[in-house]
Amino acid sequence: MSEDNQPGMRGTGGLSRRRLFKLGGIAAAAAAVGTVTGPLGTVAARADESGTRYDAIVVGLGFAGAIAARELRAKGLSPLVLEARDRVGGRTWTDTFAQQPVEMGGQFVDESQPLITAELRRYGIPTATGLVPAKAIMPTPDGPAPFSIAELQSRQGALLERLFEGSKSFFPEPNNPLLQSALVRDLDSLSLRDRLNQLNLSAADESWINGITAGQSGGSSTYGAYTALAQWWSLAGWNSGAWYRAQSKRVSTGMSSVVAAILADARADVRLNTPVASITDKGDVVQVTTAAGQKFTARTVVVAVPVNVWKTITFNPGLPAVHATATRQGVGVANSRKLWLHVSGMTEAKVVNGAEGDPFMTVLSHSETSRGQLLMALNSKPAIDVANRAAIEAALKTVLPEAKLIEYRAQDWGAAPYSLGGWALRRPGQMSAQLPAIQQPHGRVAFATSDIASGWVGFVEGAVEAGFRAAGQAASIAGSKRAA
Repeated sequence: MSEDNQPGMRGTGGLSRRRLFKLGGIAAAAAAVGTVTGPLGTVAARADESGTRYDAIVVGLGFAGAIAARELRAKGLSPLVLEARDRVGGRTWTDTFAQQPVEMGGQFVDESQPLITAELRRYGIPTATGLVPAKAIMPTPDGPAPFSIAELQSRQGALLERLFEGSKSFFPEPNNPLLQSALVRDLDSLSLRDRLNQLNLSAADESWINGITAGQSGGSSTYGAYTALAQWWSLAGWNSGAWYRAQSKRVSTGMSSVVAAILADARADVRLNTPVASITDKGDVVQVTTAAGQKFTARTVVVAVPVNVWKTITFNPGLPAVHATATRQGVGVANSRKLWLHVSGMTEAKVVNGAEGDPFMTVLSHSETSRGQLLMALNSKPAIDVANRAAIEAALKTVLPEAKLIEYRAQDWGAAPYSLGGWALRRPGQMSAQLPAIQQPHGRVAFATSDIASGWVGFVEGAVEAGFRAAGQAASIAGSKRAA
């Protein structure tokens, strides 16, 4: 089942190319993209003399793939991009719901993320914030109850400070997470549940933060590594105010508009609806074979799909041990569902934090409509069947009983075959076991995904970082062959 047409969603698929470029205010960019094949049609034809031979091939067209393609072009290489879906963006995807642009995947950007900030400035794309919550709905022993935003930030913020106490000592330079390698290795075996247990909080206090530790991990605090979330905390600025700010801004014209702008500069030959079945390094060239049996050859390949998806591609020779272990274990959060809820009955903007085991990790007022509000919600485990409207209504009533569901849109990222998970959060032991080996090329094949970033793993910032690194590696590989 394509992630572009999940159960419970209005069957519109991804953005049309016309809408995608219009959202970014760069309608003229389509002419610079190259050949885009598939049901969306051809944007601009550009013949390739050999038909199958390229300087470089990029597999996957999320942020990492788009950056890699653009930077390869800047280094003088002609890239072919193969994307399995019928849209660009990967785990970011701007759609339209209730006549408003909504992010079905990655959503937040922040000034603490310098690479994506630079991209937004490069293309003149502004950011915005949504509705400012007037009240917080938080867990209590007697069920969800309202609190002031000031109390949320004060009480939860203090608990988060305790959770991540000492992080500045083991992540003094959080974009270089192994700088204090001995300290990090000592902590890397801890799950977030292990760390919560160390704090010995009351049940009431823990419920104010274990929805974060469990939700970000995929439903259980036992899944995620303490070092993984502590690194996010450190990257944001080592304090609760910075933590909250890093999850408040969004791209005004939508994440897809940024990918489109990057892709326009790449002037790549883009093939949509083209999943890759195998990648064979023949020593002097790499052959990529699609699921339909097409074969393309290049001097180098950048694999820009999530780590969880590597296991669905046959690599010849096989992946190195660190890569094979990572894709077997998974890095992207498998239990991740994002919902947009169009509701009536809401008289003010609210933010809901669930406790571990609650149906919603968070529910956030996003914007107003002519009929009510748009709410963004995240569900991990226990899973909500996104095809079941009654189940969604029941979960919503537990936290916002006044809200009446008009319509909804949902994306189950774990069930999507070309992501097999949502955002990435490393598991216990993965940081020290994977870095830096997982970032290195394998023969003529380089890897680009936010899942293997040094810094913002699981964020667009991490994808941009990985795209730049892989483009440099691939250009070096192709260049060395050219020189030979």
